[in-house]
Amino acid sequence: MHQFYLYMISLGWLVFAHPFHLSLTEIKWNEETEHLEISQKIFWDDLEIALSAYHDESIDFLNPAIKEKLNKQIETYLADQTTIWIEDKAVKLKFLGYEVEDDAAWFYFESELVKEPSLVKVKNSVLINDFPDQKNVVQVYFENSSPKSLILGKGSETGILNK
Repeated sequence: MHQFYLYMISLGWLVFAHPFHLSLTEIKWNEETEHLEISQKIFWDDLEIALSAYHDESIDFLNPAIKEKLNKQIETYLADQTTIWIEDKAVKLKFLGYEVEDDAAWFYFESELVKEPSLVKVKNSVLINDFPDQKNVVQVYFENSSPKSLILGKGSETGILNK
């Protein structure tokens, strides 16, 4: 009977664990506001591990003791792991917040005023220190065309996309 319980517990871990480590970052230039709008979709359980390691404390992403503290921890971590350059100038990003969607969460940023980019350089090292197989997909939307994409990972955390 004990073996049955152990089997069920083991099976439960397999069902709930996702077998890959992937994030998605979308970058769009808003012509009306002249800002970049950045959205990052990250598995929240993986981010919880990365945040805990980065801030050297246990973090409960879904049920934080202090929501404002979690927001600051997320902002600090993502700002350190993500950099965007337009014309070789790093762009300042403002953290707007996040929303949880099933097993992932969307994180939102807005840039300072920038000209419409024709070339975007991106560093995205989100989760790479915690998961060596982590892949970070970056999509940049130039004008009204289909997005241009990069896949970044360990050893290749930075890439360039142009129109």
